[in-house]
Amino acid sequence: MTLIHPSDTEADLPGAGPPAPSVAPQRPKPPSRLVAMGRSIGWAAVGATVIVLFWAIVARSSPDLPGPSEGFAALRRLLRYPFYDLGPNDKGIGIQLGVSLVKVFTGFAFAVVVGVPLGFLIGGSKRAWAAVNPIIQVLRPVSPLAWFPIGLVVLKDVGNAATFVIFITSLWPTVLNTAAGAASVPTDQRNVARVFKFGRVAYVRHVVVPHSLPSIITGMRLSMGIAWMVIVAAEMLAGNTGIGYFVWNSYNGGKLADVIAAIVLIGGIGVLLDTAFLRLGRKVAA
Repeated sequence: MTLIHPSDTEADLPGAGPPAPSVAPQRPKPPSRLVAMGRSIGWAAVGATVIVLFWAIVARSSPDLPGPSEGFAALRRLLRYPFYDLGPNDKGIGIQLGVSLVKVFTGFAFAVVVGVPLGFLIGGSKRAWAAVNPIIQVLRPVSPLAWFPIGLVVLKDVGNAATFVIFITSLWPTVLNTAAGAASVPTDQRNVARVFKFGRVAYVRHVVVPHSLPSIITGMRLSMGIAWMVIVAAEMLAGNTGIGYFVWNSYNGGKLADVIAAIVLIGGIGVLLDTAFLRLGRKVAA
């Protein structure tokens, strides 16, 4: 009779074979890109359905507000002939959006040209930061529309005044994010630059710019989002052409369905612009 101690394993028993190899638990495979995209689209559809249902409920309680069917019918009508031009007060929605995008990209480009070098300057110099940062903090909270009369007086043109508003409001995120990136260069990279005796231009080109590039893209993304929001209000004041003028003119004409359709288009273009900068930022950070 063989006595078995409780601490004996199965391999210690008489006649037991070699122990079975241990099998590491398998981690669940991450979902494929197609599955992840399908989930994202599905949840987005759920959110959109909830918004449309809420819109329909509010429209029932407010007879003056067009419902979802009227809004989408207006959107289809506007997109059917988007580039017609029957005079200064009757242009297609595509022309109005194009005019607004030109203003936005023009003001945004000027903001980047001015903001990135200024951000490098104040991010790399404590004295420059001490001199410029208080001015930025005073001007940054000013409402964008407060700059419109200044631009109109200086530039003598409502379209250029709207572009000036875009420039001013797009400037601050680019400046501050660029400065944050330039000021956060690691000490070891600075020491390497000293060892190789980099000049100021070489230091900025090979050290500061590569390190700051993700922060610059983030600032540009924020600036573009602000610019696309501000252009609608600026064009309402300008009263010339553009998507903001279209929204205000449609409201004054009692065409609230067209206003809602324009809101959908403004939001869609905003998503496309933000997605473009988001992908650019991912490529730079990779």
